[in-house]
Amino acid sequence: MTGRKNMFFSQTKQLSHIYLWVLSFLKPHKWLLFGVVSCIILITSVELIIPKVIQHFIDVLIPTNNYESFLRTLVIISAMVILVVVAMAINNLLLRSLREKAARDMQLAIFQKLRKLGFSYFEQHPVGETLALMNSEVTNVQIIYREFIPALIKAVIFSTISLIFLFFISVKLTLIVIPCLMLYAIFGMKYETRSNEEGERMSAHRIDYNQKIYDTVSALSELRVHSSEDWDRKIVLSKLRAFNKSVVITYFYAFLQGSIRRFSFYVGGILIILLGYWDLQQNLLSIGEFTAFLLYYFNAMLQLSYVLISLNEQKVLMNQSKRLYNLMITPVQINDPESPVPVLPVSGEITFKGVDFSYDTSRQVLKHFDMHVRPGEHVAIVGTSGTGKSTILKLIGRFYDPQSGVIMVDNVPLQDIKLAELRESLGFVFQETFIFGETIMENIRFGKPQASDDEVFLAAKAAFADEFIVKFPDGYHTLLGERGVNLSGGQKQRISIARLFLKNPSIVLLDEATSALDNISEQRVKQALGQLLHDRTTIAIAHRLSSIQDFDRIIVMDDGKVIEEGTFEQLLRHNGLFYQLYMGDSDKKDEVRRSYEKY
Repeated sequence: MTGRKNMFFSQTKQLSHIYLWVLSFLKPHKWLLFGVVSCIILITSVELIIPKVIQHFIDVLIPTNNYESFLRTLVIISAMVILVVVAMAINNLLLRSLREKAARDMQLAIFQKLRKLGFSYFEQHPVGETLALMNSEVTNVQIIYREFIPALIKAVIFSTISLIFLFFISVKLTLIVIPCLMLYAIFGMKYETRSNEEGERMSAHRIDYNQKIYDTVSALSELRVHSSEDWDRKIVLSKLRAFNKSVVITYFYAFLQGSIRRFSFYVGGILIILLGYWDLQQNLLSIGEFTAFLLYYFNAMLQLSYVLISLNEQKVLMNQSKRLYNLMITPVQINDPESPVPVLPVSGEITFKGVDFSYDTSRQVLKHFDMHVRPGEHVAIVGTSGTGKSTILKLIGRFYDPQSGVIMVDNVPLQDIKLAELRESLGFVFQETFIFGETIMENIRFGKPQASDDEVFLAAKAAFADEFIVKFPDGYHTLLGERGVNLSGGQKQRISIARLFLKNPSIVLLDEATSALDNISEQRVKQALGQLLHDRTTIAIAHRLSSIQDFDRIIVMDDGKVIEEGTFEQLLRHNGLFYQLYMGDSDKKDEVRRSYEKY
């Protein structure tokens, strides 16, 4: 029992932190919130006067038959109704503005957080999971702004003032509310912890299901090619069933708790009628007072019931929003320095000194790694898979920071360089180029958003992309499909290279830029790269070793260390790992033998 109590208080504390975070987006709009609350107070006050007016009718107007007093009361009520209608119109306008602005601020905060978390977060979390958070969790949190908070404010004000009126009418009858609430606290709260636990499971199942939907839509072509639609449908249905089951269980406990709450209120109502009848017989209450008391009691209990229902449903929403909150409190690993050292323009010198790095504690990727690249030098890094080649590029881009050692650009440690300046000086060409669903012109302009059309044309020609762009019916204004489905791999790469011509970086980092291309596309991309890399510091990761014959230096890595270093010819003569890697390509064996005999 103690363990469950501790769990309950721990969950409540955590949920309160999440709830305060949600409410924090209302703070910048406090005047709008003040206006909403003022309108709610006005509307609620008028509604609360109605039972007293009914009491006045029963106890004063009906017995005296005072027609003038009746007309005055009617005029007052009419004025109050008009006032309420105007207040409700103003309240709806202010409330709409408040909730939309708060929801907008939350979405912007999440986007900014995702950008600050950077590459390490997205490498550890699939895109489907992030989209599920954005689509489902943000929407759930926004329900609080749209529905719960304004209704909760009204319910709290209404029930509080109603209880005050109840005490003024009859303290004895009002005290009946206390055991009713105690009855609910004893039996109803028992199911609250269970409802919260099931709410967490429901949230996890929903995110899992949404992520699977994303994967299914993304892989439609592969599923059709392999005739795996039935296999995928079974997985989707299993995840949907798990989600549906968790929804039913969660709301079963929530509604069971609500049933106990309503039962306790109705028991209180029966007791009030019994004791109120006794007070009427003893002339302790008038008929008007008793009528007003019943109206206040049931309205107060209705509003209190809504407060409890609202809090419970918001707890379910908060449980569902834990992952979103955890995202927002995730510490940012890569930050700008407090006092950055200016480095632009960058000459392109890169130095690694004693760098140790691991993604987790299970395996060290780089082990006391040293490397020095001179400005304008072309260096290729080769080795077997998992030796840390791509990690080197990620560290240069400061996607991660090493556990020990130092990485410098132009003799300035990366941690002392502003991230925007560092990445402005770097140009990446990956194996897979991301193409936006925009025109070819805008896809190239991505490298330099402020570039003119003429600059885009020159960059495309330098990257040998102009030759295929002009063949499209709309040329540079051709709208590309999602991820550039109407472009070949070589065409995508040339657009990527055109972007870099626009950006004009001092350092170019190539990660398997031509490994997925056919021979013809590879030759055109190599031509474009030859234009781009002239006089620029270049570090390339390559599996096709024939593509790096003209590089100034080749670094051979194994198990996170440099084991060989030299030119292409020197490494072939050395007859080490590089020679073995090159000989491993069956298409190149004869060429290697001839080259080796020549050297």
